[in-house]
Amino acid sequence: MTVTGMSLVVAVPAAVAGAACMGLASAAQARATKEVETGKPLDLTLFKRLVGRPLWLIGIAATILGLALQLVALAFGPLLLVQPLLVTSLMFAGLASARLERRRPDRTMSAGGLLCVAGLAAFLVIARPSGNSETLVSGGDLLPLGIALAALTLVSLVVAASTNSGSWRVLGLAVATGVLYGLTAGLMKVVAGQFRLGIDEPFRHWTLYLVCVVGPLGFLLSQNTFQQGRFLTPALAVITALDPLVGVAIGLSWMGESADGRPLALFGEALAGLVIVVGIALLSTRASHLSAESEKPPAEEETASEESGERPDSDPDDGYGLAGTAC
Repeated sequence: MTVTGMSLVVAVPAAVAGAACMGLASAAQARATKEVETGKPLDLTLFKRLVGRPLWLIGIAATILGLALQLVALAFGPLLLVQPLLVTSLMFAGLASARLERRRPDRTMSAGGLLCVAGLAAFLVIARPSGNSETLVSGGDLLPLGIALAALTLVSLVVAASTNSGSWRVLGLAVATGVLYGLTAGLMKVVAGQFRLGIDEPFRHWTLYLVCVVGPLGFLLSQNTFQQGRFLTPALAVITALDPLVGVAIGLSWMGESADGRPLALFGEALAGLVIVVGIALLSTRASHLSAESEKPPAEEETASEESGERPDSDPDDGYGLAGTAC
């Protein structure tokens, strides 16, 4: 299946609309997880404490709609196009989070989110993704990337489960979530192609069953990430940056998709990746600053607010606080 103008007309709006739903879902779920007792990392009982909370159920509904739209986008467009577009969920999540908290979005946080989106947009323009295969390579060709993704996920989970540092715990959970989300997206594209052949076709292949394991595991990790972290946006930045990067890797390695590989294009793609890293670093640094301010005694907070011209109660809550997070 090749990429046509008509397929892009369907894929691009569906991907952006799916990103908006995912952004709303992340903001709603992050707020809901803060309303229940905090458990240990990889807490399997978290769902039991969340079920029945209206805000979390709204997040679930938005997640389901977002996944449906993502599946439509993947059915019509290549992974190299659809997955990077999903990073716009970072902006939608920031806006939704600010709305739920009844406050104005932090300008520095917004700038970091825009840098992440701009970097991925630049990557799309420069890379010019092509190809739209709906089948995976076979045999040993799956192993190199598969082993790398499995190792990265395992190491991240070990770090999250064993560290006493709140910042490293949240980072480990966010990395594992991003990898599993990207893997799920790649497999969902294969499943979507199988559905084209017949409604019973996906049940004859292992990809559907792996999606049923990896997808829920990634969702569980995301809920733990939101609860363990102090802020939302930086954790979500890690997830939404890794998700499309893993999707791009799967498209190139497992599905025969291609991107512009000329030296100048590769330099531009690397530069776009650097912009994404800067955006994430900006989000993380700002979150650390906000976290430190939130831990000051009331007298210090009032003095700092007077010096900066801000009200004491106007401190934004938009990331996860990479430094000194106590969980």
